[in-house]
Amino acid sequence: MSLASSAFTNFPHGRSLGLRLDTLIRLRWLAVAGQTVALFVVYVLLGFPLPIGPALMVVALSAVVNLLLRARFPVARRLSDIAAGPLLAYDVLQLTALLYLTGGLNNPFALLYLAPVMISAAALSWTATVILGLFAIACAGAVGLWHQPLPWAGSEAPVLPDLFLAGMWVSISVSIGFIGLHSWRVAEEARELADALAATELVLAREQHLSQLDGLAAAAAHELGTPLATIALVVKELERSLAADDPHAEDIALLRDQVKRCRDILQTLTSLGSGDAPFDRMPLSHLLEEVVEPHRNFGIVISVALPEDRADEPVLARNPGLIYGLGNLVENAVDFASTRVDLEARWTTTRMEIVVRDDGPGFAPEVSDRIGQPYVTSRARDRQMGAEEESGLGLGFFIAKTLLERTGANLWVENRQPPATGAEVNISWTRSALALEA
Repeated sequence: MSLASSAFTNFPHGRSLGLRLDTLIRLRWLAVAGQTVALFVVYVLLGFPLPIGPALMVVALSAVVNLLLRARFPVARRLSDIAAGPLLAYDVLQLTALLYLTGGLNNPFALLYLAPVMISAAALSWTATVILGLFAIACAGAVGLWHQPLPWAGSEAPVLPDLFLAGMWVSISVSIGFIGLHSWRVAEEARELADALAATELVLAREQHLSQLDGLAAAAAHELGTPLATIALVVKELERSLAADDPHAEDIALLRDQVKRCRDILQTLTSLGSGDAPFDRMPLSHLLEEVVEPHRNFGIVISVALPEDRADEPVLARNPGLIYGLGNLVENAVDFASTRVDLEARWTTTRMEIVVRDDGPGFAPEVSDRIGQPYVTSRARDRQMGAEEESGLGLGFFIAKTLLERTGANLWVENRQPPATGAEVNISWTRSALALEA
């Protein structure tokens, strides 16, 4: 494989997915069309003196590059930084050549230096964007110093002061830096959110798959019940027909025991299914016990507080996303609690609310405003791990929040009021959101 082909197939490590070749080609065709129209208007309609031949050759070169790219590479291919960076740098050079022929920084189209940098910021890595931005700034400075006169009607073209041209270069440079950084940050946040949502979908798909396996197990148990009953009946008849000292009596007894064991296994599988399973719908108190049970054996006291009057207790469908989301919040609370975690549930005829509290260090001030965003670690785990330990990717709370919000929940996160310590997460639903039953 050639070096050029390698550049088009190898991607750098990181969140950047590269730039699709078809997108770059389409954008360049748009630039070619705009440049051609601009040259036509200035030279033909306005009648300004313009080196039209060299300018059209510069534009035609971009068209040739586009045709070569389309002929040489599949347009659906994504370009790595190594391939896309030089192509965008070529666009900067092509714009520089046109500006050199048409007045340099005197030309108001000098602002188009921003375009390639914005494209890089949206699709490529930060390093590639910085290099391209510096290259664009250098080209803008060069064309500001060396250029042909600005095309203009009449005998004398306006001559702008050098200080004004220097200000134009500074303005373009600052715009490249500021808008480039802003665009890259927005694109990076979008990529992080997409990655985190993909992780959430994976978790939810796994939970739903487990629920489907329960249903398949119940269906299999139901279908196997009839032939197993027939086998049990035949074994019983054989056992009656054999004498006590028959050499096959022991084998028949073993077969009977194994049939009984199969029946017990099928009975267990039936209890896992979803159709008419006893836990397909459950009161809120039972659901909370299922959520907290896996976290009770870690040296942290977990208490569940319910209203004294439970006549109107909600009955919920066993939703994998709901159970996993609540379980993730409880696990997070247990991780950071000093001695205990408290769950409090309350409800009215129209709403339901669950509060999860712990007595740990609470949320760090520097991340308290960003809790729930992907790749934000909620609390430093220096209590148990040491300050140098990493506390994870910061996806746990984001996944829990996303899954619970899909059930119609609203979440509020805050530190507990002094003198209490720790964090508090409040989750509330309208009863209609979960199709609850009284």
